[in-house]
Amino acid sequence: MGMIEQFVGSAREEVRRRSSEVSVSELAARIPSEEERRPFNEALARPGLSLIAEFKRRSPSSGEIRVDADVADVVRAYEAGGAAALSVLTQGSHFGGSLEDLSAARAATGLPVLRKDFVVDDYQLYEAAARGADAVLLIVAALRDDELAELHGKARALDLDCLVEIHDERELERSLRIDADVIGINNRNLDDLSVDVDTTFELITDVPAGKTVVSESGVSERSTLEELERVGVDAVLVGEALMRADDPEAKVRELTADEETTREHLL
Repeated sequence: MGMIEQFVGSAREEVRRRSSEVSVSELAARIPSEEERRPFNEALARPGLSLIAEFKRRSPSSGEIRVDADVADVVRAYEAGGAAALSVLTQGSHFGGSLEDLSAARAATGLPVLRKDFVVDDYQLYEAAARGADAVLLIVAALRDDELAELHGKARALDLDCLVEIHDERELERSLRIDADVIGINNRNLDDLSVDVDTTFELITDVPAGKTVVSESGVSERSTLEELERVGVDAVLVGEALMRADDPEAKVRELTADEETTREHLL
């Protein structure tokens, strides 16, 4: 069994367990009003390269990163450094995340928040909305065409933006069939977990104009961000480099280079 199959299997098992404890109707009753939403897509699509700063405690490829990190402290540092949005891992068994981390991040800052998980069921969309997420990750490799289209449509009905993640040309074509607004190019191979930033450079040439492009994984230096911006990338998602930094706020500033410009994305 490949890594993606393991992740999806764990996600389905977790959905079965949690849905037996809390119903969809209960989650729906907890969803904040539309006025409380923060525009995730808009934070990425404005002029300049936007930084999505990620909170994660560990990963299958790197092991423990910052297991005992305080969510509020870290995401406040990200915001102070000039991040445009947050990504919060909520998958538990492989990444050490939780829905509580999502809630804590939402409460600690004014930035839009992405729930990053292996979303395979609309129950998870209700969970995300109820916890205050502004967007969810949909991984094309983890879903059939009908599942991808259904989850994308239901997310939008719940006023959740979607970061639709791809790894190759075929997955790009599938994302375009559902008219995804924000396309995440993951530089990590989900089979062997290797990382190659050239994946973004190769795939972005096939992305139609008008789409917001996010490069994910393998970015840790300002020079790489500059190269990505030159080829038309709108945003980068950075996790491990920030979580391992002694001073996450300073690392965000180093990556964004122009703090004031990044802050203007939020105005």
